[in-house]
Amino acid sequence: MKLKQYQVDAFATRAFEGNPAAVCPLQSWLEDDLLQAIAEENNLSETAFFVPSEKGFHLRWFTPAAEVDLCGHATLAAAHIIFNVLGYREPVITFETRSGDLLVRKQGDFLQMDFPALPLSVTDTPDQLTKALGAPPSEVWAGDDYLAVFDSEDAIRAINPDMGLLSLLDLRGVIVTAPGSDVDFVSRFFAPRLGIPEDPVTGSAHCMLAPYWAGKTGKASLSARQLSRRGGHLTCEVNAGRVVLTGSAIIFMAGEITFEP
Repeated sequence: MKLKQYQVDAFATRAFEGNPAAVCPLQSWLEDDLLQAIAEENNLSETAFFVPSEKGFHLRWFTPAAEVDLCGHATLAAAHIIFNVLGYREPVITFETRSGDLLVRKQGDFLQMDFPALPLSVTDTPDQLTKALGAPPSEVWAGDDYLAVFDSEDAIRAINPDMGLLSLLDLRGVIVTAPGSDVDFVSRFFAPRLGIPEDPVTGSAHCMLAPYWAGKTGKASLSARQLSRRGGHLTCEVNAGRVVLTGSAIIFMAGEITFEP
């Protein structure tokens, strides 16, 4: 069996920055166990698989350990391949996903992704979270992930989490965030439960981050930077329960998966 596969640096303007994702176009779905095995073999934070549909494309995302409901950077990567390699002619791609229909619009060299804003609620700070992060946050919120708020960008850069303790928490992952020195906010994202110790740039986390910081700043449009080693920059717009994330992508590698079925 042979399958085309691409590796794309998402939320990047050049190679070796942003978040790498594998993208595998399919004509029809393979068995779930095989999709998961391919993602595990790739050992990237996400592998995106898509097949054509009446609306556009069905899209699914797999970490090395599990399928997830929403992933921003791998959606950006898949859209980049559809527009720039497959030659998709329409201005907007509709992806049918486990999180509903997601729209991606091409705007010059950038792609705009229309995602749902994800709800957050204030929660008590789990002792294990403070121990894992090595410092007490000023606020903690809970949604799909814990959102731990700190006072400064320097505090976010200084965090050296205990991944073993983080993996024992009950939610998908942990976002740490603070006001930025030259952007509206900065963040980092840790998800060792999903086989991702630190994610370089996390689109889905900004579906929680952007509404939170819009409420704090009164801004509907915000600039953001994720402070991983590779780093990445996003523009976020919050409107009527939706978050529009804008970024660009670069193809790093094109290849072919070859294996015995």
